[in-house]
Amino acid sequence: MSCFVEIDGSYLEGGGQALRNALALSVVLNRPVRVIKIRANRPKPGLSHQHLHGVNLLRDISNAEVKGNVLHSTELTFTPHTIIGSMYKVDTRTAASITLVYQMVMPVLLFAGTTSRIDVMGGTNVSYSPQVEYMQQVLLPNLKRFGVNFDLKVLHYGFYPRGNGRCVLEVAPVRSLNAVQINDFGQFRAVRGSAYYSGRLPKCIAFDMQHSAEREIHRLWPDHECTIHVFKHPPDKARDNGAGIILTAVTSTGCIMGVATVGEKNIDGHMIGSNSSCELAGYIKNDICVDAHMQDQLIIYMALAKGCSSIRSGALTKHTRTAIYVAELMAGVKFNIEYGNFGQTLISCEGIGHCNAYM
Repeated sequence: MSCFVEIDGSYLEGGGQALRNALALSVVLNRPVRVIKIRANRPKPGLSHQHLHGVNLLRDISNAEVKGNVLHSTELTFTPHTIIGSMYKVDTRTAASITLVYQMVMPVLLFAGTTSRIDVMGGTNVSYSPQVEYMQQVLLPNLKRFGVNFDLKVLHYGFYPRGNGRCVLEVAPVRSLNAVQINDFGQFRAVRGSAYYSGRLPKCIAFDMQHSAEREIHRLWPDHECTIHVFKHPPDKARDNGAGIILTAVTSTGCIMGVATVGEKNIDGHMIGSNSSCELAGYIKNDICVDAHMQDQLIIYMALAKGCSSIRSGALTKHTRTAIYVAELMAGVKFNIEYGNFGQTLISCEGIGHCNAYM
C-alpha cells in the first residue's frame, strides 16, 4: 500500500484536474497512484461519465491495473505498466468534453513508442471545458515551444445537451520535452478570431458577438488589427444549435493568448463578445504572456521538460495551484512563484528531463 503516491482530489479546485494530472503523470513516470476524495467540491462528487472514459482510456493505453473505476467512485488506485502507442476510440454517448479527455492522455502519448490516434465522440464546445478551437489555436502553438506536435481534426461539432461531436487527435512521440521561457511579451500586434453559429440559431447572434468584440478592441487600440470572421457551421459539421467565439492576441515575440466562449441558454451575443474581448484586453494591457486558461495546462509539461522553464501569467488560478500540487508530489519538482506589477506572476520550475524509454 505504501508504494502508492496519494493525491487528495479535494485540494483547492476540487474538480477533475487533480485526477487528470495525477493519472497522466502516473503513466509517464510509471508511479502507482491513489486518488482520494475525487471531485469532492463538485455538486455530484466522484467520477462522472467524462472522467470515467478518461480513466479507462489511460488504463488501455498503459495496460494498467485499476480499482475504483466505476461511475461516482470517490477513490481510485491506478498501477500503470507499458505505454502502448496505437489507435483508440472513445464514445462518451453524452456531451462530455472531448478536449478534457485529450488533456488527460496527451502527456502520456508523447512518451509512447509510435504515433497515436485518439478518436473521441462527445462535446466539442461545452461549458467549463477548453473549447476545441482553443486547443487548436492557442494550446498547439504554446506546446510547440516544448517540442510537442499534434494534429486535431474536428469531424463534427457537438454542443450541450446532445453532444454528437467527434474529433480525431494524432500525437507524435518525443524523445524529451524542451524547457521554455514564455516571459517576454514584446509588442502587441493583432487580435484575430471567429464567431460561429449552427443549427436553427439566427446569424445575428454571431454578428452581435463580432461587433461587440471588435468595438472593444478598436476602442482600446484603434490602430491595431482586429479581424473576427463570422460563419455558420454547415449541417454536415454541426446539426444542433450552438454558438460561440474564439479570440486570440499575438505579439512580436510569438506569445499567443486566447479566450474561447460557448453560448448557453438564452444566448446574448453582445454580452459574449464584450466579455470575451474585455478578458483578452486585460492580458494585453498587463503584458501577460500566458492566459489564465493556459496556465494550468502547461504545468505538467514544465515538470517533465529538460531544464528550467518559466512562464509569465496573471494571478494563479485554483486549477494551476492544483496542477502544481500534483506535479510536485508525483515528479518531485519544485515550482517557484514570483509576483510582479499589474498582477503579473512568474511561474518557474526545473524540470526532471524525463526521457522516452521507447525511442
